[in-house]
Amino acid sequence: MAIKDTAEEWEVRSTDTPFVGNKTSVRTDDVVMPGGSVVHRDYQVHPGSVAVLALDDTGRVLVIRQYRHPVRQKLWEIPAGLLDVPGENPLHAAQRELYEEAHVKAEDWRVLTDVYTTPGGCDEAVRIFLARDLSEADGRRFEVEDEEADMELARVPVEELVRGVLAGDLHNNCLVVGVLSLVAALNGDGLDALRPAEAPWPARPFEP
Repeated sequence: MAIKDTAEEWEVRSTDTPFVGNKTSVRTDDVVMPGGSVVHRDYQVHPGSVAVLALDDTGRVLVIRQYRHPVRQKLWEIPAGLLDVPGENPLHAAQRELYEEAHVKAEDWRVLTDVYTTPGGCDEAVRIFLARDLSEADGRRFEVEDEEADMELARVPVEELVRGVLAGDLHNNCLVVGVLSLVAALNGDGLDALRPAEAPWPARPFEP
């Protein structure tokens, strides 16, 4: 048996959306179980996200530190953001986030990994890109606001981030998954063997 996730959809008898927010909503589905019973399943409906592990020529990763109110912590993260438009090309969204949050551009883009953040309670899908050949972006810096106005930026060696992840000092899922995936790729077939930046993404289909 191949160890691979597969698409499947169980029967939904009814559905309701009791809450609609600015970016996400909450949905309640009545789902038919294999034994025939019908159960309620509440989950957050999410547009999807992209994240960027930007790796410079000296082996450092560009990270940002940002306040996250739900967990009441300032977390070290990699640049990330929502897919603002349905069907938006995730590469374009990732390039936008890297520019807006770090004023950086990259010449080499690849797909590092695709994940569902919390599939038991949210349908958010995240594509994490690897960006290399970094340089300062052209033009004026993007005007940030709210939590982003308090962001800090740093470049941290990969080895230091790995130590922080394994020590329980770093918790942002995109940073954790991205850094450990990077190390796995480096120890495997190499970064040039990663999927191209425009690789299909069934979780959030897009036009190239």
